[in-house]
Amino acid sequence: MVELNEAFETVNMVAQENLDVRTITMGISLLDCIDPDLDALCRKVYEKITESAKDLVRVGDEIGSEYGVPVINKRISVTPIAMIGGAACRTPEDYVKIAKTLDEAAKKVGVNFIGGYSALVQKGMTTGDRLLIESIPEALSTTERVCSSISLGSTRTGINMDAVRLMGDIVKATAEATKENDSLGCAKLVVFCNPPDDNPFMAGAFHGVTEADRVINVGVSGPGVVKYELSKVRGKDFETLCETIKKTAFKVTRVGQLFAKEASKRLGVPFGIVDLSLAPTPAVGDSIADIIHEMGMEYAGAPGTTAALAILNDQVKKGGVMASSYVGGLSGAFIPVTEDRSMAEAAEVGALTLEKLEAMTCVCSVGLDMIAIPGSTPATTIAGIIADEMAIGMVNQKTTAVRLIPVIGKDVGDFAQFGGLLGEARIMPVNKFGCADFVNRGGRIPAPIHSFKN
Repeated sequence: MVELNEAFETVNMVAQENLDVRTITMGISLLDCIDPDLDALCRKVYEKITESAKDLVRVGDEIGSEYGVPVINKRISVTPIAMIGGAACRTPEDYVKIAKTLDEAAKKVGVNFIGGYSALVQKGMTTGDRLLIESIPEALSTTERVCSSISLGSTRTGINMDAVRLMGDIVKATAEATKENDSLGCAKLVVFCNPPDDNPFMAGAFHGVTEADRVINVGVSGPGVVKYELSKVRGKDFETLCETIKKTAFKVTRVGQLFAKEASKRLGVPFGIVDLSLAPTPAVGDSIADIIHEMGMEYAGAPGTTAALAILNDQVKKGGVMASSYVGGLSGAFIPVTEDRSMAEAAEVGALTLEKLEAMTCVCSVGLDMIAIPGSTPATTIAGIIADEMAIGMVNQKTTAVRLIPVIGKDVGDFAQFGGLLGEARIMPVNKFGCADFVNRGGRIPAPIHSFKN
């Protein structure tokens, strides 16, 4: 049972430290919308979403107002659309029609993003999977709120390198299709290794096929809260540092648990999970890089940064799992560059490089996230970067992801601006040496030996 005084204590303690509930996400199964007739399928999808989520925004706003903690985003995730459209779609344009239907439904109910324009191809691609992937550039350039994610690998199956190579081309094509807005479409496109079925955070959210018909997942945040608490123990030993993070994560997660239970009750939808990730925003004081600085680094990216991030991620998980019976999703620390003002600054002064970010992904919750790179970067190089990150996830049995934005018409040092929570940053350099012969081999990288656990 979550006691109200726990929530109020937390609110009062961190009132000025950017504590928020980052998202209340309703997961909706669309399996019962499958139909061989495309028009009928789109009608069923629209009706299912708009009926299920008609009160989501209102309830989220009400709960935030009552408890004094803002709910920043209200979102929807749906069953991977490659599965839903397989019987009806014969061309990429058919899938685009479903994407536009999702967009219209999201606008109708007032959510800021809808995720699940997705395909799970970690071992192989069906015809429907390939058609959806080929449709992504048009789908993301002709919609406002649709987010897309593709699973390319897992510890159990290995890495589908045919899909990795294809996604190199798709990322470039999406960048070209949205070049008038600094290639914004790529900010809504992420590729995964080992994605969870219950992730409430965009752009990677989708409603897993093992989930209930509808479910409420909540993502809490609070980098500013952790930074504030760490400032009280500056110079103390590592045991004190770890205990401080763990206790703070516990209190923040209790707020998420309260909100999840309230939203579940008021919407009449089962409570799924609390994702206790530390997700930064471009707002001053709401930064993972600021936490790393408070832990003793001059800038994020300095020697010791990976160790600091490992401490942060582990202690957040340890504190959070004691605060909620159902912790899930990604649950840890995100390190996006454009969405974190201090991360962007560290990259601008040269403290943070693409290679250092890759090293940090070994211990964080996601991967190479929201990184603006030169628009001239070859598709094969993008595929190589994706392959590296998929390998880190596969071998380490963890979720990793890549969300790169090759900004067409801009080069290293130029400025890219995406707006809102997506932020802004200078474009980072990419290793200039090629990997085309490697990524063009085709086939699948086998799963590691420790995948055999039956």
